[in-house]
Amino acid sequence: MNLHRLLLARAAAQRPLRVALIGAGKFGAMYLAQARHTPGVHIVAVADLDPARARASLARVGWPGEQFAARSLADAAQHGTTLVTDDAPACIAAGEVEIVIDATGHPAAGIRHALACCAQGKHIVMVNVEADALAGPLLAQRARAAGIVYSLAYGDQPALICEMVDWCRTAGFEVVAAGKGTKYLPAYHASTPDTVWPHYGFTPEMVAAGDFNAKMFNSFLDGTKSAIEMAAVANATGLAPAPSGLAFPPCGVDDLPRVLRPRDEGGQLDEAGRVEVVSSVERDGRPVFRDLRWGVYVTFRAGDARSEDYVRRCFREYGFATDPSGRYAAMYKPSHAIGLELGISVASAGLRREPTGQAIAWHADVVATAKGDLAAGETLDGEGGYTVYGKLMPAAASRALGGLPLGLAHGVRLKRAVNAAQPLRWDDVAFDANDDAVKIRREMEADCAG
Repeated sequence: MNLHRLLLARAAAQRPLRVALIGAGKFGAMYLAQARHTPGVHIVAVADLDPARARASLARVGWPGEQFAARSLADAAQHGTTLVTDDAPACIAAGEVEIVIDATGHPAAGIRHALACCAQGKHIVMVNVEADALAGPLLAQRARAAGIVYSLAYGDQPALICEMVDWCRTAGFEVVAAGKGTKYLPAYHASTPDTVWPHYGFTPEMVAAGDFNAKMFNSFLDGTKSAIEMAAVANATGLAPAPSGLAFPPCGVDDLPRVLRPRDEGGQLDEAGRVEVVSSVERDGRPVFRDLRWGVYVTFRAGDARSEDYVRRCFREYGFATDPSGRYAAMYKPSHAIGLELGISVASAGLRREPTGQAIAWHADVVATAKGDLAAGETLDGEGGYTVYGKLMPAAASRALGGLPLGLAHGVRLKRAVNAAQPLRWDDVAFDANDDAVKIRREMEADCAG
């Protein structure tokens, strides 16, 4: 409740939080737009593989050119300016930096940066939820051992869901389900970058005139991004995916307590304590009334049968939307501001040494699953591509299967044919056992199981 006051104190003492941002794409640009107006924060460096893109992002969000004209990290720290560079490792190692934000979206890069932060004693805010879904439990364990903060990114839906779950449990409620909304139909699992735009209502002219990444948009549509984000939530909260994965039930905000409750009480959950994503469209394509496409939610119930009647009465008295029994209630946030809210994580890590969400154990995994029949010798193209989508699984089921994690299903060749809708296994592909990301993932599978 007092982060802003603490930031003001750091500003008054001329000791701002010194931050390096790695990745100047959409999420990073949104954060940069707000960082200029946040007291007690100094963006010492912006690192991107394409420095020209980083400079364009800074200019686009209103930074004057002289503000990002620093010639070195020392120059940036001394004059309160910002260095634009392509050397992320140097930024992580620099004494001028205390907090690192990874906004690359590349799983292997995120793992490298997190491990480097552990070695250099730098807090890391992991916008890169792809890396967190791949190896977050082990990365968080390494960070705790190193005495640094490893944090999910506030503004992104997983951290907002974790916050709601924490609120619920701290208030003494039992969490029944937590998750987010999205636009979903079963056919979307087969969507490719060639078929994605009509689902969003984008014309060829709109696509040609804009700066759209087809694979990124397709990852949201084909269910992969939902699986990745719910894996992060499950690993950070202890909530579990259903054995069959995400069901994407159509549901508006008024029906959350009715739909997101156990099946034996009239809902659509196999049992309480699940992560789930609700769809903004009915299975026949009709829009859901008061949908939650951009938001997050939690459903909950009183945790003690002896107080249940009293809590039900309180729900009624204070206007909670409930299921017909009055026992189940919900809270939701209808939208999220993505990178515009990221400063909450930066301040929390730097001032309180607290993450805004962090993996506590390996509860859920995202396994690469064939979009269509795949032939031996075919090369997988990863998240949002033509060959695979990500399916959420309990971690124990993935480990028993020997499932190939979605984050490593890029640029690897199939050793055998795989049928459509079939989860892939490590044994199905030719992978490089000496690759750093592969080694970290395999170590997590061995050390963090259960």
